[in-house]
Amino acid sequence: MNEPSTLPSSDLGHLAQESVLTKTEQVNRDGSVKISIILPTNAYFMSGVRDFTKTIVMNMTGFSEQWAYRFQSVVDELTNNAIEFGSAPGQYITVTFLSQRGKSIEVFVEDTGTGVSHKTAAEMTAMISERRQADPAKMMGIRGRGLAQIVSHWTDRLEFKDNPMGGLIVHVVKNLETGETV
Repeated sequence: MNEPSTLPSSDLGHLAQESVLTKTEQVNRDGSVKISIILPTNAYFMSGVRDFTKTIVMNMTGFSEQWAYRFQSVVDELTNNAIEFGSAPGQYITVTFLSQRGKSIEVFVEDTGTGVSHKTAAEMTAMISERRQADPAKMMGIRGRGLAQIVSHWTDRLEFKDNPMGGLIVHVVKNLETGETV
């Protein structure tokens, strides 16, 4: 089976500037499905990503509805952070889903590094490590709990990487375990 062609990454930035939403899809030889969505930094588009996340998790992975809702919260937190802190208004973020039916779901969220509170991968890793050690009952503020308390507890892996093109790539993985299936 031939792999479908995808756009070279150099073309994606151009597409993001001309289009409100760009989606590419690729089915790999191992049966995994990779879908990338480029969104402008506007919270208006969050409901679409939320709905898409639930649909892909329920229909393409084998996770239960409960886990689809949980992962919807995970992706919501990641994309909100990328829009609010990682990419300036008028820029974009990229959300990539990698689904392996009966095995796992992975999500990569990339920002441009142009946001007001952009941090490096090392800074994010240190911040999450510190906040994971904190007692959740003592975290009284509205802000600052999402990555440490939601994302890290509902995923099997949370990683940060500096993007060579600028910005940050956040990568999460949730493996399908017994009892988490439909």
